[in-house]
Amino acid sequence: MIYERLAIPDVVLMTPQVFGDSRGFFLESFRHSEFVTHCGDYRFVQDNHSCSRRGILRGLHYQLEHPQGKLVRVTRGEVFDVAVDLRRSSPTFGRWVGALLSADNKQQLWVPPGFAHGFYVTTEVAEFQYKCTDYYAPGDEYGLAWNDPALAIDWPLVEAAPVLSAKDAEASSLVEAPTFA
Repeated sequence: MIYERLAIPDVVLMTPQVFGDSRGFFLESFRHSEFVTHCGDYRFVQDNHSCSRRGILRGLHYQLEHPQGKLVRVTRGEVFDVAVDLRRSSPTFGRWVGALLSADNKQQLWVPPGFAHGFYVTTEVAEFQYKCTDYYAPGDEYGLAWNDPALAIDWPLVEAAPVLSAKDAEASSLVEAPTFA
């Protein structure tokens, strides 16, 4: 696995070594000891899997009292994945990084606790899978507006406007949102 720190160094893009032949491929998607060395000593407690169609934007989500680190990947299709630093004490507070994750490139993104996370589907269908460091807590969910001018995220929109859930359509701007210390 190759671990690459992005413009926000706590967010890490992971590229696996893929072994392929006429039968298909094999890759190691996770090795705890290497993850600890390159990303930190976290324990994963929940795995999630979603399927979305082109033009769907999910996010930007986070939990404040039960912050979740997420190790995300795409096993079908492609998404533009985004992490926004919500740690007020961080020199990169309010900044974002993004990466195209796909079934073809097989890359993963480590989004540590203290970040909002979201993704936009660029292909007909995408299946998105992720490991979380804390459990989903329905009473502790928050969202940032995907189009907040203060964030200025450069989403690669394939439709005029993304399709959002009702909750995501009501998400807060960065100046209104509760953040981490």
